[in-house]
Amino acid sequence: MLNVKDLSRAIKQVAEEKGLEPEKVIEAIESSVAAAYKKEYGTRGEIVKAKLDSKTGELKFWQVKTVVDETSVRFVDENDGEAEKEKQETTDGEPKLPRYNPERHILIEEAKNIQAGANLGDELVFPLETHEDFGRIAAQTAKQVILQKLRESERDSILNEWRDKEGQITSGIVQRFERGHVYIDLGRAVGVMFANESIPGEHYRPGERLRFLVLAVQEDTRLPGIILSRSHPKFVMKLFELEVPELAEGIVEVKAITREPGNRTKLAVASKADGVDPVGALVGQRGTRVMAVNNELGQEKIDIIEWSDDSEKLIANALSPAKVQSVEILPRRESRVYVPEDQLSLAIGRGGQNVRLAAKLTGWKIDVRSQTRPSEVQEGGVAGEVPIPETESEEASSEAKSEE
Repeated sequence: MLNVKDLSRAIKQVAEEKGLEPEKVIEAIESSVAAAYKKEYGTRGEIVKAKLDSKTGELKFWQVKTVVDETSVRFVDENDGEAEKEKQETTDGEPKLPRYNPERHILIEEAKNIQAGANLGDELVFPLETHEDFGRIAAQTAKQVILQKLRESERDSILNEWRDKEGQITSGIVQRFERGHVYIDLGRAVGVMFANESIPGEHYRPGERLRFLVLAVQEDTRLPGIILSRSHPKFVMKLFELEVPELAEGIVEVKAITREPGNRTKLAVASKADGVDPVGALVGQRGTRVMAVNNELGQEKIDIIEWSDDSEKLIANALSPAKVQSVEILPRRESRVYVPEDQLSLAIGRGGQNVRLAAKLTGWKIDVRSQTRPSEVQEGGVAGEVPIPETESEEASSEAKSEE
């Protein structure tokens, strides 16, 4: 019999350290003790369960057998060789019924003699002799199973905690670097920010606390895979939600966002309430709100424009901070934008960045030209890919098939 006082204290301590329910710890102990019992006293294929009475410290063991008949299991002649047994495992490539094992199965006729109302698939339990001295090897097995079960329980607990945080902002402390990836201490868990999810040019120092977007929570890894990002466009949007109550409450909506991390972000916002200026809400009084987001992003430039269902107005707004003179709408979602000569470089941006982001934000191909030289195509002044209509792509596909 186990010392109840010491056991209760140990269970409580482990539960608090791992952030688990005490019941989970007891389950781990029961599984490990059952595994130890089976290793020491059981036979191959036997299913052993254990129950720990936390009040008395008494351990009870029993064997579990499933009620079966000729339709649910397969009987193999034990005199056959292993090759013959394996041959009987499949028929025409399809798996057969499980092989009958007297250690884990009981025939229904026999089961009804023990329990009158037994049905196929029921589990019958048979008490086993209690042994407290499991031996050194069995005790080691118990310890390994306990540790494994606790790791699994802790992992499940962390996953349940973080699964609801996908797409949200969290903060953590930079822990270490490995192959360009940054590992972040999130408290009970460790997150990873892959190299392509960090902001180009941003330098991280161990012990530094930063904010991150919880990009994904992967469950198919050995450890909880909490994937973090600072380069995703949604990171900027969520940072604004923390600073702008109107955005968090749904009064103001981000209609579109595009970003080149470390350099520039463009957001198109709209108001759902009369009298609320969506751009002013994100900028804040004297620019305090946008400045707070800027500080987190390392002075990345942020253009906040007002969304419009009018394509001409939307394209003109998207080229902010440049002043647009006029917008000419062409077929196939193409547009030509004319700006004053002194606004040309501002509209195009360094390396064509401004017009490129404007095209991504609006979904239009944009050709920026000088008002004084309307026929001249500017270097870096054209951006955006024209989407191919479905009808045209279908025609092209059918033509290619006919040529074949």
